[in-house]
Amino acid sequence: MDQKKKNLMLMVPMLHQGGFERVCIKTARLMQEYYNVCILIFSSKDINYDITGLDVIDIDVPSEKGIVNKVMNVFKRVKKARRIKKERNIDICYSFGSSANYVNSLSRAGEKVLTGLRCQTDLESPRQVKLFCRKSDQVLSCSKEIVRQLQSDFKYNRSTYIYNPLDIQDIQNRAGETPDDYPFLGDDIKVFSCSARNDYIKGIWHLVKAFSLVQYKHPEARLLVLGSGNWDKYKELAKALKIKDKVAFTGVKKNPFPYVAASDVYVCSSNHEGFPNAVLEAMALRKPVISADCKTGPREILLSDAEYENLIKEIPDGSSIDKPIMGEFGILVPDMDEEENFDPEYVTEGERILAEQMEKILDDEELLKKYSDKSFERAAIYAPDKYKESIHEILKRYE
Repeated sequence: MDQKKKNLMLMVPMLHQGGFERVCIKTARLMQEYYNVCILIFSSKDINYDITGLDVIDIDVPSEKGIVNKVMNVFKRVKKARRIKKERNIDICYSFGSSANYVNSLSRAGEKVLTGLRCQTDLESPRQVKLFCRKSDQVLSCSKEIVRQLQSDFKYNRSTYIYNPLDIQDIQNRAGETPDDYPFLGDDIKVFSCSARNDYIKGIWHLVKAFSLVQYKHPEARLLVLGSGNWDKYKELAKALKIKDKVAFTGVKKNPFPYVAASDVYVCSSNHEGFPNAVLEAMALRKPVISADCKTGPREILLSDAEYENLIKEIPDGSSIDKPIMGEFGILVPDMDEEENFDPEYVTEGERILAEQMEKILDDEELLKKYSDKSFERAAIYAPDKYKESIHEILKRYE
């Protein structure tokens, strides 16, 4: 440990998969130049990220089911985290995700506490948000929209946003590997891809239904879903929609980039996001993007600054659009219902609109090429150096 450097702790529940976990790892590597960095996790089960050269502390209090067990878990985690903060003489602790924010906020041991609100779901419990705002020295976000909501709904003005870092060169290098189990081969097929765990907030049933409509006009189309979870219900839905052989659920991939690189269009059907890393990663691979206008994230990526500001003026409460927008950097479609529905006979208007935009981009090679170029142009502004500079400027205030 360098005695001249301040001690920075990053706190995250696990490192198995997900956007803010990836940002946590990247932040640790970027900040090692300035701080003695350690990462505190609640469980080391199924670590899916490269932690070589990082100081990772596992307090071994994994998630439990049931309200009583969850409450007891918080106390156990807080006790262990406070002890380690004291032992390590931590100067600043920055947490990622609500469960880590609880522990970070309640285990303060003299250090500065920064909490991260990174998704719309983080704002759905007012008591939770008020706790983080009250207990934190600052709340960080990865979205303008979250900062705006904290100001308007909670009168909290000590929040700032920092867009997630995107290492384009690393993504492209990793995408160069050849997947030996790619499910769709053939020169004539067109593949829509999506990276998402099996969670209602990802809205994958909407995507499957929309894709089934696309089949009528584009039988050469295929759908590839990368991500962890039990996909049996989705496979049954695909079977009922008679598209079983045209949809593949690969499960989680340690390196998903070759699969996305081999696809033609990326689709995000989420009804909740923070600032979707998977969308940016697809754009770094020059994939045109169609995304639902869920509460935070996609509109800031796919619209120009002027388009975004105009939209906020038109819909000041942050609600979703009701018709598609052909944004400067991608296609935005209305947000879709968060109520899961696996009835193959039930198709929503939102799913029909999504299907229309998926068809449109397959129908128009020039449009596909335009958004391919625009995707890469947009991805380039999220360079790690810019993130490194921004996060360091914030952390320096608390040294």
